[in-house]
Amino acid sequence: MKIVVQVRLFPDAAQQVALQATLKLCNEAANVASELAYQRGVFGKQSLQRLTYGQLKDMGLSAQPAIHVARKVSGAYAALKANIAAGHLGKPGSPRRRAVEGRPVRFRRAAAQPFDDRCLSWQLAARTVSIWTVNGRSGPIRFSCSEAQYATLARYRQGESDLVHRDGMWFLYATCDIPDTPTRQPDGFLGVDLGIANLASDSDGRRHSGKAVNRARHRDQRLRTKLQALGTKSAKRLLKKRRRKESRFAADVNHRIAKTIVTEAERTGRGIALEDLGGIRDRVRLRRPQRVTLHSWAFAQLGQYIAYKAKRAAVAVVHVNPAYTSQQCSACGHIAKANRPNQSTFRCRSCGFAEHADRNAACNIAARGVTRWVSVSMPNAA
Repeated sequence: MKIVVQVRLFPDAAQQVALQATLKLCNEAANVASELAYQRGVFGKQSLQRLTYGQLKDMGLSAQPAIHVARKVSGAYAALKANIAAGHLGKPGSPRRRAVEGRPVRFRRAAAQPFDDRCLSWQLAARTVSIWTVNGRSGPIRFSCSEAQYATLARYRQGESDLVHRDGMWFLYATCDIPDTPTRQPDGFLGVDLGIANLASDSDGRRHSGKAVNRARHRDQRLRTKLQALGTKSAKRLLKKRRRKESRFAADVNHRIAKTIVTEAERTGRGIALEDLGGIRDRVRLRRPQRVTLHSWAFAQLGQYIAYKAKRAAVAVVHVNPAYTSQQCSACGHIAKANRPNQSTFRCRSCGFAEHADRNAACNIAARGVTRWVSVSMPNAA
């Protein structure tokens, strides 16, 4: 399993100038390669490298950085093609899709640049790195990370590392290849229901409320609207400073929720059953106040965090059909819209069973998880 470890760099003034010039040149070269790729219709890694290598070298890049620039451009076009195929950029003929398809991919001046071990070396014991720059090899640059990250780097670092300049700070995103741990045979499943009032509820009755989260997000939204309306230099400066605050907040909340769920499943020897939420924004109908939460909260990110943390802990994860999980009685199986008179209440019209609506849905998900696991791991038995 591949994971990314983020470490912060602390270059001195001269090293910062060299790193900035390096990113600038690499991305100018990437834009040149992108123009050629778009004009010639050449997007494969090897083909684009052969087409652009000489010109990139003439711009001042060494051999390996020139190769990585060509590969970065090829990867950007591959990602664009995948997004178009998945419909993320609109339907064929839509203005947004035409605009994307009608111009070459562009790279920001400070966009991330990958380096391999030929142009970036780690001195882990000294906690320093040495990076190729347009001014030659940089001197040792100090880096900082947690002890857990350091141990992961020392044992599993492999492949490329991306140099990133963000908010005045320098980072390296190092790829680590951790050996997969065989998934344990689960003794039942912990069902997890994702929602708006409660971001996540499990079949044991634990709920991760969304009230405090939504209050913080609405406060940030009001402040952002106020600053945008002001339009002064200081307001724009504050907006720029806060631009990633909401995404960091969401990631932190999702990490904590995912860690709690995976830890409980690992402790009890169970797997985790999640709803398959693909296309949720298209099929769910909500009142206006709830639409902002549905369309802006990172439910997919929460599912990804649960999946990768579970994989590291050898906990099984299955995705089940979410249809009628909120209307089905987890005691007798009766399905009716009237079983759920309001957001938090579930009362079965057939057997009289009553439970918190989110826990009832999570229990249904857990039961479907058992069936799903049998059909996947033992198809003949199913």
